[in-house]
Amino acid sequence: MKTLSLSERHNYILETLRQQGSVSVVDLANQLKVSSVTIRKDLTLLEGKEMLYRTHGSAILINPYINDRHVNEKEKAYPEEKRLIGRYAASLITADDSILIASGTTMHALAREIMPQGHLTVIAAAINVTNILARNKNIDIIQLGGFVRNSSVSVVGNYAEKMLENFSCSKLFMGVDGIDLDYGLTTTNMMEANLNQVMMQAAQKVVVLADSSKFGRRGFGKICDLDAIDHIITDKHISSKTLEELRERGIEVTVAE
Repeated sequence: MKTLSLSERHNYILETLRQQGSVSVVDLANQLKVSSVTIRKDLTLLEGKEMLYRTHGSAILINPYINDRHVNEKEKAYPEEKRLIGRYAASLITADDSILIASGTTMHALAREIMPQGHLTVIAAAINVTNILARNKNIDIIQLGGFVRNSSVSVVGNYAEKMLENFSCSKLFMGVDGIDLDYGLTTTNMMEANLNQVMMQAAQKVVVLADSSKFGRRGFGKICDLDAIDHIITDKHISSKTLEELRERGIEVTVAE
């Protein structure tokens, strides 16, 4: 490769990120035939323009750390993908089932799709989910109690966790704010992460509902490692590389279409 100008290097870096999602300093230095110091300076300039996010020894296209946003704002993002994910998740509910539903906007999409076979018992963390399911006379709902988070309109805390000691369900349907292949599953709130951990202990199977924007992201509170979950339902925009890596780790992944 010929020696590139500053602007040409920057264009090359951004195009590589658009194609791959991330790239290391060492690889860029080798590809562009410049020093690692030069690449780090380039990445610093591009990060200052909010065009990428620097991590240890590499760069990615977006900031992986997620801020807590109100549920009404999050519900506007990827509505069709969430609807399809929710519909598939609802198909996993069996006749006379007992399930747990955690919080998150994809859980709202799931609740709207649930048409129980026989009688269904649901333990719910989110008040919005309870409001949707309460319209169906064939669903018994146990609403967890505790501190209500304003941003998610869901409960967290010791009271909710204590209630779960008395229950055992077939499945937990759980939303997340981030799925990092190395770090695991996260949410933006530590108390919510703690409740999710307790909910996992009360379920025989953990099913994660996550649109493709959640991959490669991290929230403040870690829920669990990847190997602690059984099934991920996502949308068709998940990268083939991520899909392959998840399946290689023995996680069942469904692309809802």
